[in-house]
Amino acid sequence: MTRLLVHVEGLTEESFVNDVLCEHLVARGYGSVSARVIGNARLRRQRGGIRPWPSVRKDIVNHLREDRGCIATTMVDFYGLPAVGDAAWPGRNEARRLRTQAKAPRVESALLDSVASRMGVGFDRARFVPFVVVHEFEGLLFSDCAAFGRGIGHPAIVSDLRRVRDQFDTPEDINDSPHTAPSKRVEQIVPGYEKTLFGILAALEIGLDRIRAECPTFARWLSRLESLV
Repeated sequence: MTRLLVHVEGLTEESFVNDVLCEHLVARGYGSVSARVIGNARLRRQRGGIRPWPSVRKDIVNHLREDRGCIATTMVDFYGLPAVGDAAWPGRNEARRLRTQAKAPRVESALLDSVASRMGVGFDRARFVPFVVVHEFEGLLFSDCAAFGRGIGHPAIVSDLRRVRDQFDTPEDINDSPHTAPSKRVEQIVPGYEKTLFGILAALEIGLDRIRAECPTFARWLSRLESLV
């Protein structure tokens, strides 16, 4: 049976894969679904940031070569990807000028090309399904503001969350400046917001169906994974 490995940005995404995504995809036919944190988030001296693409690509390529029966994917935030210099992720700098729903496809296409070039002739490109969250994980949680509030035990914040959500066409459109990124907005509404704990509690309450209904980029990724088994 097909094995899926999700290369994730941090501990929140790792929990999302293990606690939310895994059961759904195993029920659809995957033999196993697991997450691997890019680098070692538990040992990082400073919070934030993500490893340079050449280093991440090496990990992905090594895994694809070692386990020829697997499919690999990513779950990383567009907001935090390095855009310039030696650490840059392919397509990230160009994508920042595009409309929201064109950003992730631009980066994802470039990541696939980069990995495929290293894998060489004969590589089945269907084995790598890159996914970039627009603009970051917290944006997905605006898919259902009432469930978000219930999930983290703060029902009184629902109206504040809705005021943010109502400004945008989709949760993925919530923008990515250092002051108005989804996580920054949540932190302003919920002092002491703990991303790893609260984010997963909210996601569990919201559910995959609601997230995919509200977030087109996420929905496309999930449908693609479902189609491979």
